[in-house]
Amino acid sequence: MREGKGISEAMRMPGVKGLSEAEGLSEAEGMSEAEGMSEVKGISEVGVMRMSEVKRKPGDGTTPENVLRKISFTVNGKALTLYVDIRESLLEVLRERLGFTGVKKGCGVGECGACTVLVDGTPIDSCIYLAVWADGREIRTVEGLAVDGQLSPVQEAFVEEGAIQCGFCTPGLVLSTTALAESGKEYSREEIKRELSGHFCRCTGYQNILKAAERAVHEGGHRCAHCEHEREGEKRI
Repeated sequence: MREGKGISEAMRMPGVKGLSEAEGLSEAEGMSEAEGMSEVKGISEVGVMRMSEVKRKPGDGTTPENVLRKISFTVNGKALTLYVDIRESLLEVLRERLGFTGVKKGCGVGECGACTVLVDGTPIDSCIYLAVWADGREIRTVEGLAVDGQLSPVQEAFVEEGAIQCGFCTPGLVLSTTALAESGKEYSREEIKRELSGHFCRCTGYQNILKAAERAVHEGGHRCAHCEHEREGEKRI
């Protein structure tokens, strides 16, 4: 488990009990294959996983009716309802099924920060966060930060400070910095470094990243596609 972002272990890996409960769904709590298929066909939202698409582990004895769960959540302000495999990560659902390619797949074990998204405003590693835990929550990816083609203040700071090289780590860093800027708290340089310490930049461009984060956090304010408000005192041309 990586450090940084000021997130407790409980926030990083919530709902462990919920996972065991999901694995142990009874016939009454779950759905039969026939019921599941008819309900899936009746859902118009994107990203619905059909029974034939469920990934199984060889020899684990699972069946479609006890590995699927219907969840509802918002992504960048859009309400979605879909079926997920209880073993799927939020990263897999967002990137592979919903097409939010700004969510990067890096280490796969919660160490590099490339897969960072905001869940109810808190940065989390989506590669180790199960999709079922997102039920009822608000998700933001980097695609949801710009408004009408205009970059958010944090994105602008990264551009203006030259804090982008290959760009692979950038979405995660921008989202973690957005969480800091939106918190309304004051952060010293060392505190910002600590909060972003869970992000790896393989191009080693840390100085400009830190400058961009400091600039964004100290200027304050934000714009995003589904919550257009700015902190008092921000002035933009």
